[in-house]
Amino acid sequence: MRYSSITERLADLGSGKWSLHIRARALARAGADIIELTIGEPDLPTDPALIAECQRAMSAGRYRYSNGRGEPAVVEAIAAKYRRRRADVTTDNVMVFPGTQTALFAVMLGISEPGDGILVGDPLYATYEAVIRSTGAEPVYVPLRPEHGFHMQASDLEQAITPACRVLLLNTPHNPTGATLTRSEIAAIGAVARRHDLWIVCDEVYEELVFGAAFASPFDDPDLAERTIVVSSISKSHAAPGFRSGWAVGPAEFTQRLLPVSETMLFGVQPFIADMTAYALSNPITTAATMRQSYQARAARIFAALSGASGLRPTMPEAGMFIVVDVSATGLDGEAFAWRLLEEEGVAVMPGSSFGEQARDFVRISLTVADARIDEACRRITALAAQLVPLKERRA
Repeated sequence: MRYSSITERLADLGSGKWSLHIRARALARAGADIIELTIGEPDLPTDPALIAECQRAMSAGRYRYSNGRGEPAVVEAIAAKYRRRRADVTTDNVMVFPGTQTALFAVMLGISEPGDGILVGDPLYATYEAVIRSTGAEPVYVPLRPEHGFHMQASDLEQAITPACRVLLLNTPHNPTGATLTRSEIAAIGAVARRHDLWIVCDEVYEELVFGAAFASPFDDPDLAERTIVVSSISKSHAAPGFRSGWAVGPAEFTQRLLPVSETMLFGVQPFIADMTAYALSNPITTAATMRQSYQARAARIFAALSGASGLRPTMPEAGMFIVVDVSATGLDGEAFAWRLLEEEGVAVMPGSSFGEQARDFVRISLTVADARIDEACRRITALAAQLVPLKERRA
């Protein structure tokens, strides 16, 4: 039988990137003591008030068809959120989707096509390459260098641009590194985008989990308004990943053109989840503040524990729920180190190679387990590194 070309373009870009995580879950089900530090799933429960609102909406019959743009209450709540950042935002700028991933997929379908180049930082979130290639476009990688704290440099962006480039996919705060772009860095990047007439798609799902500096976005710059699209959700900010509730916010012409794409894909999201999301965005929910404090403390805990360990070089994140560690001094790359760590020490972390070439010497550690398990994981990680460094030295 024949299949479409998208199945070929995405053949190696699916769950294979999560093979270590899948293996870890299998070992845990078999009774092994596995400390799971792989995926970014908040360990804080969804606020009971949100669950109650979802239940209330279902009990009130809010389970019928919706529409392609989104239920009015949630569209207005999202518009109000972004109007606090830029006064000209209206409901015409908003589209609702079941999660950031779906929003990003739809957005890319709407602004790119086969042969286009999509600029994206490397390291990059594990699904970005598939989202780009799904449209027939090609990723064009911009190196995010450790010596710059993994912050995209305007000069590196300029150097990476080809005549085929149409879109810049930004992620700030960044997954996997936690790097958070400053206002001045965004201004410099935005100037490059204007000069080359690039769309800017900015994934801001970790906006509420910035540890210190103020959050900055190209969406907030009036000079970039005509070319910037934000995608986000309540998955991280409200510890509600399973509800699949997200959005895209961009120019009104863009949302109008994308509406038939959304209607073809989905024809609306669940009204009861929309009502819960509207409530989440319109009321003082403390989930993000609690997670922000917890994740910053856990990152500092891991940084302190691993900084003194032979062969390990952690980078303190500026936001999010992960910390990355350079393991190259052990003599292994991130992939080999992560697999040995799982099989020999029972700690599951993500190999850096899941996030691109620039992260091949790193592993990504999730901050979403309790402090005692964090401490035990660090003990096991340093134990493996201690074995590997003398072996490397004997081979040298």
